[in-house]
Amino acid sequence: MRRLLSILTLLITTTIVTTAQEYRFEVGPGLGISGYLGDTNDGNLYKHPGITGGAVFRYIGNSRWAIKANLIYARVSGDTENISSQFPLDHDFKFSANLYDLSVHGEFNFLSYGIGPQYKKYKRWTPYLLVGIGAVMSSSGATNVSLVTPLGLGVKFKLKERLNLGFEFTMRKEYGDKIDNITDLYGIKHSFAKNTDWYSIAMFTITYEFSKRCSKCHYIE
Repeated sequence: MRRLLSILTLLITTTIVTTAQEYRFEVGPGLGISGYLGDTNDGNLYKHPGITGGAVFRYIGNSRWAIKANLIYARVSGDTENISSQFPLDHDFKFSANLYDLSVHGEFNFLSYGIGPQYKKYKRWTPYLLVGIGAVMSSSGATNVSLVTPLGLGVKFKLKERLNLGFEFTMRKEYGDKIDNITDLYGIKHSFAKNTDWYSIAMFTITYEFSKRCSKCHYIE
């Protein structure tokens, strides 16, 4: 009887390990809204919301960290008509721009994210923090390319073993001060690190994992 129980336990454990595979990569689309803070909007981030969409590719280091690359399109706009600030020559300014953002982020999960054997203590959801670097091309009367640094947070949830649903909010500092095609609106020069253009991305993603990791212990190719 004891031997039979041992065999059953071994079979159940083997089944769990076999079905709970771990994967190295995930990819998928994203969709959401974008916002802007700058010379023509110094208050409500989503006063003039725009649409955003893109693609996400993630390398899964382990259950606690990952590296993600994304290519995102976003539409942003602004208008000074209802801003209380007094502008030079009493002019009102408005703009709309298309943004093409290519960036790489490092992600840290607060919980061990995944589905697997109970002893690994995986969680099907986790909040996470991210920081990254990239470039953005903007077109608002003229085309400009500049450095951008994304900072943000998000949450991931495993719908199935290889299927993930995510939501992410990031603020992205643009270092060219040219998204709105307005520079030094008040005639005051800004330094490289203190320009006034920021934009945000709030986006839902759905991703699919692929490329199995080796599941055998002490395996050598």
